[in-house]
Amino acid sequence: MSRRLKGAKKAAEKVIHSTPIYIYIQAGMANPGPPIGPQLGQRAINIAVFCKDFNDRTKHLKPGIPIPCLISVNPDRSYNLKMSTPPISYFLRQAAGVERGAMNASKEVSGKITVKHVYEIAKIKSQDEMYDCIPLQTICKEIIHRARTMGIQVVHRLDANEYAQFLEERKQIVEKQLKEIEEIKQAKLLRTA
Repeated sequence: MSRRLKGAKKAAEKVIHSTPIYIYIQAGMANPGPPIGPQLGQRAINIAVFCKDFNDRTKHLKPGIPIPCLISVNPDRSYNLKMSTPPISYFLRQAAGVERGAMNASKEVSGKITVKHVYEIAKIKSQDEMYDCIPLQTICKEIIHRARTMGIQVVHRLDANEYAQFLEERKQIVEKQLKEIEEIKQAKLLRTA
């Protein structure tokens, strides 16, 4: 009787109910440092093996692309890694040719994309497990909504020369905004010191 209890106790100890880790990792740039190392180390995963595995899986992608990853840990310290396509915001910034969205999306335009861009992004995102049974039209609506929240206009046609001029003007506005943000930070630091 006591042998059965000991065997059942050992089996119960092996079951680890941990929540999966959801993290963005840059393609081909996984390293044991933060934020990956501490999160995987807490769950007793071999960090060096994980980094090598992730970098091998993403070597065909452009380095630095943010990849959403879902990591679930097994009781034997192994893991299951599910990777998705980059987030919609990444694709929108790439299509618009901007580094960041608008600070106030209702008052300023940070970039412009065409309907064709929206369709191409939707085709890529439809490969994700999350969008498995969702129609392409619904994904397109979500992309358009996300573009609006970032201050990116969706237009039917886009002239390359006009847009290049727009981006130059936008670059100056962004530099001015970044200077204002830095001045506010410095003012807060002076008040607290």
